This record gives sequence, structure tokens and C-alpha cells, in this order.
Amino acid sequence: MIENTPPRPLPVVLSQHSDELLSSWIGRHAAFYAVPPLVMLRHCLPEVSSLRAADLQLTGDQEIRLANMFATEPAMMRRMTFANVARASRRLIATRPTQVCTNCCPGGAEPAPILRSQHLGWRITCPLCGDQLRGPGKWEIPSPFQQYRSAALRGEKLLDDEAERGIGTWTSPTEIARLLLMRRIPRPFPREDDLWRFRVLGAIIPDLDHVVAEQGENLPTPAKPTLPLHMRPALLAGVAIVERAGPEMLQMLSGHMMGDNRVRFTDAAESMMARNRIWKASSQMHLI
Repeated sequence: MIENTPPRPLPVVLSQHSDELLSSWIGRHAAFYAVPPLVMLRHCLPEVSSLRAADLQLTGDQEIRLANMFATEPAMMRRMTFANVARASRRLIATRPTQVCTNCCPGGAEPAPILRSQHLGWRITCPLCGDQLRGPGKWEIPSPFQQYRSAALRGEKLLDDEAERGIGTWTSPTEIARLLLMRRIPRPFPREDDLWRFRVLGAIIPDLDHVVAEQGENLPTPAKPTLPLHMRPALLAGVAIVERAGPEMLQMLSGHMMGDNRVRFTDAAESMMARNRIWKASSQMHLI
């Protein structure tokens, strides 16, 4: 197939579910036509290496070719991907579904459609209906941070605005989340065997240290800041608290660090504060 030659539309096109992920739609067509999903993808876009790659980024030409194949509009294809998600926020896109909305995730179909929102590591509520998301497993783990729900919902909105709409405030909420997952040294100094469980976030959400110790579950690193759903409200609340308090809180939090970690935290915080000064100056210019 010549790359720029639009493929012929499929003889049967399955209905798309609201918020369905592109790889899911391609996979359901593959099941219908009894071929592996990667074969279906390569039939549509021979140059794309994986379904994950198709979800993350499509060129305008690829959107047009897919739209022709599935008898829809290119803009619809783009909305089924993460192509519009801000680059920094892509660290929070999980490689596999991490949550489900029992109202909006279709049941009974085989294979079941996968929604975009099932991969969004900054969400605790469904973007379609607003209901609380649940973990994908049979047994639901209740969040030990329900008392922070109001702040967590604000943090979710801050991260969602940045990721999906490019709306920011004085700094990047995603960068705040990454800083909060850096390791800290509490006082009095803990035993060396306990150092693994202390994160900057625990200086804002005091319950965190106890919960992490009780569950024996190490938190993810700043490189991949997606927390399990039952732990996520703590990070979202922390983001909201720091964003509302402003740059001064970043300076305070640096006091909880030591050594190379403190240097990295301070460098990142100073860069964020410098962007804040630029943002303030830009905001003031709009008033002139």
C-alpha cells in the first residue's frame, strides 16, 4: 500500500462508544474480522509500530487515512487518542487500564471497549458522568484519604485542565506532582530500612507515611507519577494545596530534603518559580 493512498473503507464498521480509545476500536474490528489487532492496525497504517503508538500520536495524514477506513471524520479519530494531551502530562497516561466507571464502561460486549479515561492517571472521577472511578479488579480497595476529597477534586481539575486543555496557573500541576513524589528525610531520622517510604507528599498529607508503611507498598517515582486509584486522592490533594499556597510552599518543602535530592528539588522548584515570575508579568501586561 502506498503511504499517501487512502485505504478503502471497511465493509462493516462497528459503532464507536463514547470516549473509546482508538486502540480499543481497532481491536474490536480486529476481533470482528478474526485477525490479530496488530494486523488490523498495519492494514490501516503500515508504518505505525504498535497500538500504543497509535494512541499517543497520529499525524494529520494518518488521521485522514484512518477516518476513510472507518467512514468517519479525522477530528473524531484524533479525539480517540492522547494526541492532544500536553507533553508533560503524558507521564500520567498508564500503559494499561487502571480504573473503570461502572456507569459508562459498556458491559456485555466481547471484547469490551476500553475508554480513554481508563488510562488517565490523574483522574478519580469519570469525565463522562462524574461518578467515582473504581479499580479494575474484582475487589475494590477503599481510599484511606477520603477526608481530602474536596482538595483532591480540585487537584484533579488542575491536572485535567493542563493535560486536556492546555490551561495552567502559576506553574505546571504535573511538575508539582513529580516533586511531591521525590524522597524526603523526616526528623527524627528513621531507620535506614524505613527510608524507602518517605516522600515529600508526606510533609503535606501527614497520613501518607502511616498508610504507606501499613500497606508496605512503595509509591511510584517522579518519572512515572501514576498512583494506584485508592492512593491517588493524596497526590491530587497535595497538588491542589501547593498550587493554592504558591511558590513559597516549594521553598518550605525543600527543607525536607537532603543531599542530591535537595539539589534536584531546589533546581526544579527555582525553575518553576522563574516561570511564575514570567506568568505574573504576562498577566500584568494584559491589564495595561
